[in-house]
Amino acid sequence: MSAWLLPDHIADVLPSEARHIEELRRALLDAARVHGYELVMPPLLEHLDSLLTGTGEALDLQTFKLVDQLSGRTLGLRADTTAQVARIDAHLLNRSGLTRLCYCGPVLHTRPQRPLASREPLQFGAELYGHAGPEADLEVLELALACLRAAGLGRIVLDCGDVRIVDALLDGLNLPALRVQQLHAALAAKDVATLGQVAADLPTATQSALLALTELHGDAAVLEQAERVLPPSAALQRALADLRSLAQSLPLALAAAGSAHTCAANDIEINFDLADLRGYAYYTGLRFSIFAAALPGQMPQELVRGGRYDEVGAVFGRCRPAAGFSLDLKELVALLPRPAAQKAIRAPWGEDAALRQAIAALRAQGHVVLRVLPGHEHEVEEFDCDRALVPHAGAWVLQALPPSP
Repeated sequence: MSAWLLPDHIADVLPSEARHIEELRRALLDAARVHGYELVMPPLLEHLDSLLTGTGEALDLQTFKLVDQLSGRTLGLRADTTAQVARIDAHLLNRSGLTRLCYCGPVLHTRPQRPLASREPLQFGAELYGHAGPEADLEVLELALACLRAAGLGRIVLDCGDVRIVDALLDGLNLPALRVQQLHAALAAKDVATLGQVAADLPTATQSALLALTELHGDAAVLEQAERVLPPSAALQRALADLRSLAQSLPLALAAAGSAHTCAANDIEINFDLADLRGYAYYTGLRFSIFAAALPGQMPQELVRGGRYDEVGAVFGRCRPAAGFSLDLKELVALLPRPAAQKAIRAPWGEDAALRQAIAALRAQGHVVLRVLPGHEHEVEEFDCDRALVPHAGAWVLQALPPSP
């Protein structure tokens, strides 16, 4: 085996893809900035007990661990950035009102999350702390969709659920945590047989309601159906009302943004799946996934996950409302068409002062200028040189070059 072979699911990022990723990173951070989100840069590694406390416990098997040679304590390489941002909000900023934060950086996984996935995602995300109402959920969703628009994605499918619905159905039963976990897993998989076995000794009304959840998926009409078939309670009504408000408000928000972002309400399909409880141990309310395809006819892929997770800061001493989302920039770029080579200007090598001044002036204007070193005049470049600096009448001027064959 070659000594230079990289570990499984780890890869170098070569020039054209790296440029695409960097351009997209800047576009997404700009989208977050204009929505009022401040950039933070948490460290890649922390003490393990800080990374794997509270909601971070679920990341234990995904976290690389090592020993700090300075302190002897065990460190972890982050597998997710959300808990770190919650720590920053709780301990370093400690603001009393709203806090809007965004981030973009690598995370490391011991195992790929899905076939062919990288174990080194480049995670972009945004978090909003301090508001418990559905307005915060709507805001983070609007930002997530703005990020996908910035990437050039058009037709988008939004899939929503709310863990409070199942919590309302199980309220008062005092079930052991393992039993609740089994019910959630069966619901998420829509495994009716297993669900029936795990719920066999529950009240008949609860069994019927849990089984009904596996059929409650589709457009906004599902919310009305849920209100008819599920046992009524104040908690259930609040969850359904928030989802109904989201279904009504989001298209209006997108239509308002359409004039600036070439996006209209009919660019997005909103679906609801009341049995989808992926991440149930993490979310406390709304949970959403966003699917998109770059080209017509492509199968939409899940690109964004997010929702409400009000317990994320509890372990750091500040259990306050929180909502947000994250995505993998590498995964997003892999879905998009490869960009054309960047346009550039070719310039000869030389010591002429006027030539150097012309090159400096073009670079100051943002142009890419490649100086041709002696003996390399005919090499193929990563850049598309469509112009050249040539001497003319005692000055250096730009001359168009014929298209590359």
